Amino acid sequence: MRASFVFSEVITGLRRNVTMTIAMILTTAISLAMLGGGLLIVRTIDKMQTNYLDDVEVTVYLTQDISANDKPCAAEPCSTIRNSLEGNPAVESVVYEDRDTAFERFKRIFEGQPELVELARPESLPASLHVKLFDPQRTDVITQEFGGQPGVDKVDDQSKFLDNFFNVLNGIRNLTFVVALLQAFAALLLISNTIQISAFTRRTEVGIMRLVGATRWYTQLPFLIEAVVAGLIGAILSIGLLVVGKVAFFDSLIGVTGGIIPQTTLLDLAWPVAPILLGVSVLISAVTGYVTLRLYVRH
Repeated sequence: MRASFVFSEVITGLRRNVTMTIAMILTTAISLAMLGGGLLIVRTIDKMQTNYLDDVEVTVYLTQDISANDKPCAAEPCSTIRNSLEGNPAVESVVYEDRDTAFERFKRIFEGQPELVELARPESLPASLHVKLFDPQRTDVITQEFGGQPGVDKVDDQSKFLDNFFNVLNGIRNLTFVVALLQAFAALLLISNTIQISAFTRRTEVGIMRLVGATRWYTQLPFLIEAVVAGLIGAILSIGLLVVGKVAFFDSLIGVTGGIIPQTTLLDLAWPVAPILLGVSVLISAVTGYVTLRLYVRH
């Protein structure tokens, strides 16, 4: 098979149907960019789970009378609660924090908002016991056992907040994948239509080649390569869109969160997102092109 002939036919096909080729490339690029965005969200969720789940704590807030009258947590019922927590086999460590220490931590957290710090008083913050578990997924052990005990005001489970936060991110990820799927369907239709039109406009020369002995595979290979080339260009363009979106928008947006959401790096784009996008573009373009040629092109 003459490679020069196949190459020239591919160039001719892309140039002859330039408007549909551009539409196919742009649609493919948008769908793959949405897919890449979803993959980056998945990567971000994985990073956050790694960073935060191991540090999840259960905070047992004590009542106001204990916070005011038993600062060292040495009398009943504070000492009993503390000893019970320390003796629990699911608990790794217990740290007691009186209301003065809690107020100092409050001031450090909100040092950038002096008007809020001025309004707060140590008396408004309860003493608490910060409980770290061997298995962060077993926070229910503490909430169920100590939630109704005398001297306990409430039990705050940090994992619930993280679950809600991850659910929001998962919802955004799922929405991104749905939009990517719809765009991919549009790209499939464009690839199919482009191949059909390209084959129709070259039906005479393809027919002559078949009459002189060319195989069906030889005559249809240029159309298949056209689809793959357009898909690859769309994939490269989608990677560029993700890079521009990261630098121009997402970095500043994530920066507003104060480090709660970890930054997405160019390395995350380079691996594994970029290879996945390139591989998906080649696979979809090749399969769509092959199926279209088998179903609609009879030469």
